[in-house]
Amino acid sequence: MKKIYHLSTCDTCQRILKELHPLEGFTLQDIKSESITAKQLEQMRELSGSYEALFSKRARLYREKGLNDKKLSETDYKNLILEHYTFLKRPVVQVDSQIFIGNSKKVVSAAKESIHS
Repeated sequence: MKKIYHLSTCDTCQRILKELHPLEGFTLQDIKSESITAKQLEQMRELSGSYEALFSKRARLYREKGLNDKKLSETDYKNLILEHYTFLKRPVVQVDSQIFIGNSKKVVSAAKESIHS
């Protein structure tokens, strides 16, 4: 499966999508207009190893809800991501059995290499 979970209103996501272009055979899912399903999240967790790896601690809601002061479990991370799209670290690029999470230069470069190899 070739899929990218992104946020269309996020300038960083849009810049990365342009950088990864061309994206032949990829399905793009705007997580704001098409929510992540529990099944999709479970597939991402299987590839990444944990829900925490998929969780964005940079999300504004993370601090607003005081979550930065709490010890969160894997179940908490899962439920929070399913509750609100902003908690998914993005973009998430899935290329068959590989997953690339986030927007660091290293991750984007690895995703680009995987897509265009």
